[in-house]
Amino acid sequence: MPRGEGLVVPQGVGDKRDTILRAAGKVFAERGYHATGISDIARELGAGHGTFYRYFKNKEDIARSVVARALGQVMDAIADEDPGSSQSLEQYREQVGRIGHKLFDLVVAEPALCRILFYDAIAIDRAEPELAGRAMEAAAAYTAAFIRNGQDRGFLRRDLDAHVVGLAVNGMILTGAVRLLHAQDSQAMRDPWIRTVETLMFDGLGSS
Repeated sequence: MPRGEGLVVPQGVGDKRDTILRAAGKVFAERGYHATGISDIARELGAGHGTFYRYFKNKEDIARSVVARALGQVMDAIADEDPGSSQSLEQYREQVGRIGHKLFDLVVAEPALCRILFYDAIAIDRAEPELAGRAMEAAAAYTAAFIRNGQDRGFLRRDLDAHVVGLAVNGMILTGAVRLLHAQDSQAMRDPWIRTVETLMFDGLGSS
């Protein structure tokens, strides 16, 4: 398929923005943020430069929106998991497994989206270098809500800072997702990684 084919900009303003963001995300993932120019996105989209400037100020503005869209897709993937739903350790362990599989499935299904989040988010906005940091903190807060539910119900330890635990757990998941992007056999790599994260979370490293 030639570049731009199938990416004709539709009529609605929201649809036009989304089409531009999908094209920009694909090019950012392929070329990297710094190596990508508006002309590269225009070729992918099959539209003129003026199309971009009706909706975005510049490349940084497009890129920030691409990252926000990618983060939204990550949250959509696990939106049906209620942080307060688990009432026992067994239910919570099952929930952790489900979330892990949903996130890793997203990496396999949307590698371009994940490359943007893992490699380009920090470089995207010099004027707002805390962009990636804010995303990490938001993700940690989300994970911490699951931890606090277990602490409040008494099946998770209360002596640990839930937000710090959230950062640590997300770090393990993020590292696994990055490795998954480069794995030749995603199934063989994914399942052991999720089991290991679960084991560390619930059983620790002790041999007894």
